Amino acid sequence: MAAVETIGVIGAGQMGGGIAHVFALSGYKVKLHDVDPDRIKATTAIIEKNIGRQVAKGMVSEADLAKALAAITPAPRLQDLSDCDLVIEAATENLAIKKKIFGELSAILKKDALMASNTSSISITGLAAATDRPDRFIGLHFMNPAPVMQLVEVIRGIATSKPTFETVRDIVGRLGKTMSVSEDFPAFIVNRVLMPMINEAIYTLYEGVGTVEAIDTGLKLGANHPMGPLELADFIGLDTCLAIMQVLYEGLADSKYRPCPLLVKYVEAGWLGRKTGRGFYDYSGDKPAPTR
Repeated sequence: MAAVETIGVIGAGQMGGGIAHVFALSGYKVKLHDVDPDRIKATTAIIEKNIGRQVAKGMVSEADLAKALAAITPAPRLQDLSDCDLVIEAATENLAIKKKIFGELSAILKKDALMASNTSSISITGLAAATDRPDRFIGLHFMNPAPVMQLVEVIRGIATSKPTFETVRDIVGRLGKTMSVSEDFPAFIVNRVLMPMINEAIYTLYEGVGTVEAIDTGLKLGANHPMGPLELADFIGLDTCLAIMQVLYEGLADSKYRPCPLLVKYVEAGWLGRKTGRGFYDYSGDKPAPTR
């Protein structure tokens, strides 16, 4: 299989930006695409700021910063990704949107290139079926924030070839990350365990067992978690949490995965967590304040 040196990233949000950051700092050329060109510019500035923090901590050099920034090229049109060796989709967690992206990408991407999705829950086999190369398709689920978290879940679809898997395994190693291989079942490993815990924490709040502060303090000090489950839900995005729970509920047909009605209400209200300034905490002040 041809060497992978140029990476396309679709989606210049928090995850896409983090993935671009990691690849650029590891010596790859990166083309960053988003439907909103202004978002590409804003995310590139965030990447520069975040690598600057790594420089300040002595983790990377000024030369590394300059080299990484020079390696990132804006790709405002999907066509700009046509010569990439690997394209990673990091769009919103929505099956229809992802399938549409991969269908359009199939028409313009060179035939020997690989495709991957950063989906946190959706079937890799199903996404691969929307492409012209299911054997060259794989799941690459980076944890958030990608520059900090060491794990990458790798998920093979039913048609993913051995050379594709081996190439991706080598890429993960070059990034300095640790690979965890998951079978292609709803939410894979990490979110299959994590999201029901978060959902149960929301049920605990919904049923009045404890307040936001009591629940998060309990898990931080009682289970030694670095972040409480409701604080973590706000960080991830409540819309993403709900989408993953819906995939689990629909894909496994087990009532234990039923999304908490309070989570549904928060998403309906547009209270999605940190990215909207309000979720289980209000982020408008100097310090996040519980909303319940």
